[in-house]
Amino acid sequence: MLKFSLLNYRGKINLKHLSNYIFMLLMAIGLLVGCGDNEESSQPKADKNEESTSTEETQDQATAYPLTVEDSAGNEVVLEEDPAKIVTLIPSNTEVVFALGAGEQVVGVSDHDNYPEQVKEIDKVGGMQINTEKVLSLKPDLVLAHGSSAHNSQAALDQITSAGIPVYIVKNASDFKSVYETIHSIGKLVDEQNEAESIVSGMKDKLATIKEKATEIKDPKSVFVEVSPMPEIYTTGTGTFMNQMLKAINAKNAAADLEGWVKMNEEAVISLQPDVVITTYGYYTENSVAQVLNREGWEQVPAIENKQVFDVHSDIVSRSGPRLIEGVEQLAETIYPETFGDE
Repeated sequence: MLKFSLLNYRGKINLKHLSNYIFMLLMAIGLLVGCGDNEESSQPKADKNEESTSTEETQDQATAYPLTVEDSAGNEVVLEEDPAKIVTLIPSNTEVVFALGAGEQVVGVSDHDNYPEQVKEIDKVGGMQINTEKVLSLKPDLVLAHGSSAHNSQAALDQITSAGIPVYIVKNASDFKSVYETIHSIGKLVDEQNEAESIVSGMKDKLATIKEKATEIKDPKSVFVEVSPMPEIYTTGTGTFMNQMLKAINAKNAAADLEGWVKMNEEAVISLQPDVVITTYGYYTENSVAQVLNREGWEQVPAIENKQVFDVHSDIVSRSGPRLIEGVEQLAETIYPETFGDE
């Protein structure tokens, strides 16, 4: 499944493009889906397994090259030396590489990369379809693909591999623990294991602090997350990363009775009577909050009546990288400003 689709729509929503967006949205959801079986009770206490993720003995350890590793698809990948030129095929991989301090080694990124700012000046290698010729022309020492989309690009990846370029398929993260593992695995590839451990430790500490503070909330709010607007309303049920994030801040997912990413009609959403509505498409839709507040027939929905409709940028709640905890923090501050707002 492709992650690229959520990341590069800008300006006023165009209905002609909406069906394409929904198609790509459904292709993208594999990135942060699958944690339902691992979710605990709604009480936001720390997951012992999550907090004790193995550091793979990274502390003060340098990567020894040549390095042979197995990627998430079971492929053996050999790096003869620390890669000097890296191409990443998905924004979350790019963000991890830059966070690790290896951004100067990135020579190619996807069409949808937009963070950090430096990526705007880096050569683009395609979006939903990989520009294989462009990738080969960059002569990278490592290509970072992703488990959510690799099967859709297998022919291109095979061509790159046949040219003697190592391709590493990063695990499709399904929960916080998987994100930590992703950061460690990429850190090992680029000889930044210590930095990887530092990033992961910081993320764990921040998440633990959020969960601890969330225990102060005695009356959890019901939250409806709208990831695409009318006329194609989609939301996140159980078994999604968003559901896990809501649990972490002691909020109730209004669509928790549903599984995965689902399409809903207006009547079904109204019947949920959420206290808060969160949209994640304001970066490509003008006045997303106003559109929800002004929907005819929604006047008796608590979130509308009390003007509790907010937009959170999709990038920080959907990309499986270091900024994910920022997404949790923003959700917490938005939904519970009295608990998580500036003191």
